[in-house]
Amino acid sequence: MTVKARFDGRVFVPESPVNLPVGYTLEIALPPQPVSPPPFESAPLLELLKILDQFPENPDWPEDGAAQHDHYLYGTPKRP
Repeated sequence: MTVKARFDGRVFVPESPVNLPVGYTLEIALPPQPVSPPPFESAPLLELLKILDQFPENPDWPEDGAAQHDHYLYGTPKRP
């Protein structure tokens, strides 16, 4: 038998009549509730971007920093 019920904060209330004797003990198996991801506005990377936007741009940073990161980090020759 399957019984639909709602939880009122204290007890489970069946949505339709249930033919069970008073005092009958039963076990209710609840399906796992889906875990919702945190709201996008509280995502850590978004927070980091907001913090980075507060800093002024550094004119001394190279324009090709991402493309030539090995050169700037390890001193290797620049790639063509």
